[in-house]
Amino acid sequence: MTAPIPALVVGTGFGCRIHVPALRATGFEVVGLVGNTPEKLAKRAAQNGIARHFTDLDEAITATSAKVVTIATPPSTHAALTLKAIAHGCHVVCEKPFAFDAAEGQAMLDAAEKAGVFHMVAHEFRWLPDRALFGRAIAEGMIGDPRFLVMDQFIPFCADPETPLPKWWFDKASGGGWLGAGGSHLMDQIRAWLGEFEDVSANLFLTSDRKADVEDSYSMRFRMKSGVEGSMQQTAGAWGPSATLWRCAGTKGTVWTEAGKVFVADKQGTRELAVTPDLELPPAPPAEEGARRMSHFEIGPFTRFCEALHAGIEGKPSPSAVPVPTFRDGLASMQILDAMRASSANGGAVTKVG
Repeated sequence: MTAPIPALVVGTGFGCRIHVPALRATGFEVVGLVGNTPEKLAKRAAQNGIARHFTDLDEAITATSAKVVTIATPPSTHAALTLKAIAHGCHVVCEKPFAFDAAEGQAMLDAAEKAGVFHMVAHEFRWLPDRALFGRAIAEGMIGDPRFLVMDQFIPFCADPETPLPKWWFDKASGGGWLGAGGSHLMDQIRAWLGEFEDVSANLFLTSDRKADVEDSYSMRFRMKSGVEGSMQQTAGAWGPSATLWRCAGTKGTVWTEAGKVFVADKQGTRELAVTPDLELPPAPPAEEGARRMSHFEIGPFTRFCEALHAGIEGKPSPSAVPVPTFRDGLASMQILDAMRASSANGGAVTKVG
C-alpha cells in the first residue's frame, strides 16, 4: 500500500461538498482546508473532519507539505491561487471557469508547464456516462462524418431570484455569469467530441426576473475547424422541469441523448447504446457525519476525475478512456467564452475564437 498523497482544498463550498470526498475516495489525504472567513472555515473543517485550516495558501502548503492543491473558489481568484501553488511545486486542480479571461488562463498554463507539475481543470462531467458514450459514438464513426450539432437546455436553477446560489454566479467582478458557471462545461464537452472552435455568434442575456449585471442565459451559433456547424441555447432561468435536446447529425446517422440514455439512428433503424463497464460511475461514497448533501451526478464523475489526477501525479496512464482535461483545455474554453462575450457585446457579430 502506498501512502496517501497529501492534498489541500481551497474553498469551503463546492470544495468541501465534492472535492473532499472524491479526493478521499481515490488515495488522497486532505491535510488542510483554505478559506477566507476564519469562523466559517473552522466550522467547515470540523464538519468535514479536516484537522487543519488556514486563511493563507502559502502558509498552508508550507505547514502541511501538501503535494496537491485543488481550487474551488470564484474565477477571479483562480490565477493568483494557481500561481502560488505552482510556485511551491504543487500539482494543481482548478475549478471551471478556468480563469477570469484567456490572458490569465495562458499565464496559468505557461507556469504549470514550465514547472512540470500535473495540472487539471475541473471538467469532471466528461465522465458522465451519457456524455462519454455520445462522444464515443461520434469517434467510432457510428454517424459517419459529423455535420451538425444542436444543444438546447432549460434549467430552473436561477428562475426564482430568492433561490440561494453561489454569490459569484451573479457578480461580474468575480467572473460570474451562467456562461462560466454552467456553459463552460458544455464548451469543453463540444471540444472533447468535435475538436476546436473556429468562430461564434453569441448573445448573453437574462431570462429570469433577477436583478444582475450578468447573464443567466445565452444563445450561440458556432462553426468548428472541422466544418461542423452548430447551435446551442441554454437558460438557467426557466421555471418548470429541466429539458434537454442534444443531437448530432452526421453523413450516415444521428446520435442523441434522452433521459440519460444515448441513441443512434441510421439506415438500420434506431438503437440504444449500452453503457460499457469502462464508462460506469463508481457508487457514491457514504456521506460523513455532519457533511453537506452531495449529488451523485457530481460526486460520481468527480471521483473518476480524481482517479485520473492520482494516476497523472504518479506518472501512470489514466484508468479511463475519457480524455483528461488539462489546463490546455481550460485555456481553450476561456478563449471560447471570451469570443462569446465579445460577440454579444458587438450585437452577435461573428467572432473568431483564439
